[in-house]
Amino acid sequence: MNINPLHTETDYNNAISRIEEIFDSKHGTPLGDELEVLGILVDEFEKRHFPIDSPDPIEAVKFRLEQLGMTQSDFAKLIGSRSRASEILSGKRTLTLRVIRLLNRKLSIPAEVLLKEVSVT
Repeated sequence: MNINPLHTETDYNNAISRIEEIFDSKHGTPLGDELEVLGILVDEFEKRHFPIDSPDPIEAVKFRLEQLGMTQSDFAKLIGSRSRASEILSGKRTLTLRVIRLLNRKLSIPAEVLLKEVSVT
């Protein structure tokens, strides 16, 4: 087992290829240890070079509504106001703490996604 830090995309691709070769290795074996170390290295490389930002809160709400088959009218009933629902979904109004709590509880959208700072149009 000769493992080195991943500095380049070639190093990363080689590590991915090796992981695919030894993917079914048993935990606690030399190959299992190699798999674990390579997984950590690949994860860190991906965090540095391919970061995934949290989604925009309003886009997350729209996506979740779509997943649940809910309409803008359903959303308005949920938050209590048709005009407020329209303003929120169009990005003209920010989410209040009350609405964030409600969406977290009723739609299971993570609070950290709903609390992300966005600019209001």
